[in-house]
Amino acid sequence: MKYRSFLIIAAASLFAACSGNQKPVDLTAQTSKNANKYQLVDVTEKALSSSARLPGQLVPFNEVNLFPKVNGFVKTIFVDRGSLVKKGQLLITLEAPEMESQLQAANSHYLQAKENAEASKEKYERLKEAAKEPGSVSPLDLDNASSKMKADQAMAQSEVSNVQSVKTMQGYLKIYAPFDGMIVQRNVSPGALVAPGKTTDQPMLVLQDIHKMRLTVSIPEDYVDKVDLKQPVSFTFNAMPGQTQTARISRSANALGSMQQEAIEIDVTNQNGQLKPGMYAEVKIPMLSGAKSLLVPNSAIVRSTEREYVIAVRYKKAVLVNIKEGLVGTDATEVFGDLKAGDKVINHPSDETKEGDVID
Repeated sequence: MKYRSFLIIAAASLFAACSGNQKPVDLTAQTSKNANKYQLVDVTEKALSSSARLPGQLVPFNEVNLFPKVNGFVKTIFVDRGSLVKKGQLLITLEAPEMESQLQAANSHYLQAKENAEASKEKYERLKEAAKEPGSVSPLDLDNASSKMKADQAMAQSEVSNVQSVKTMQGYLKIYAPFDGMIVQRNVSPGALVAPGKTTDQPMLVLQDIHKMRLTVSIPEDYVDKVDLKQPVSFTFNAMPGQTQTARISRSANALGSMQQEAIEIDVTNQNGQLKPGMYAEVKIPMLSGAKSLLVPNSAIVRSTEREYVIAVRYKKAVLVNIKEGLVGTDATEVFGDLKAGDKVINHPSDETKEGDVID
């Protein structure tokens, strides 16, 4: 009986609620209304930081791949990987037996030409002396002797040049260091057959000048006109944290490369030999005072695989503005694009917002 009474009371309460003036709350409409509210933020303009931090890499001040200039066999190698060498030091000797035969043949041709030239000269001198007696020597014979003497002398001089050329080629059998540095690669052994190489071939040796190095930094296109080339830069190598060094920018490319970046170089002296080619560094590049940039909150940027953009609000409509990112801060990011200070952009935008959508 108690259970039946409870059901009756519950049914009566339900009918009373349905017959009253109360209406159900539309939660869907409330959610939709909240969804139409966008958080708008301003694009701000402020002076750049006095410097920008960019990655840099050490490269040798000079580097050369040593190839042979003539065909030959490796006879002796006087250095190995890690060897410190001086300019003009003998590194490798090659041997080419056929060059000895070429030199002997060239010397023989020269001696023969020399003898012919001397004989022609003596004949001409005799005829010239005899021609002093009228009628003893015809002028034609004297002219022919003079021409023969000059031709033989020219031939002898040609053979001298040929001998010198063969000797020069023999000189290429010895490989010398073009500058002070360290051998970082050795790719041949005694007895190996070597030939003049191409850029795709392996060199016999690779020599690098590591006494002074170039710290190369690539400046993005948007910063190239803002770098203060007159101020010193500071840099710290990743392998040596806490050891900050300073130097001045030594040179700049004054042209943009394939990645739309300008290369600058900083000469670094490797006093104690701790620096190695290929080391990375964080470089603090000074910027010109007064340079200003546009900033948006980090959360206002939409990133996809195709592009990066912000959603600006113009005349209550969404405008998707492509941007390029610059310096990234804790809360804001420097951007480059069709924006100006004071423009409104959507904070925490959705990638579902399309161009031309009405923004209340």
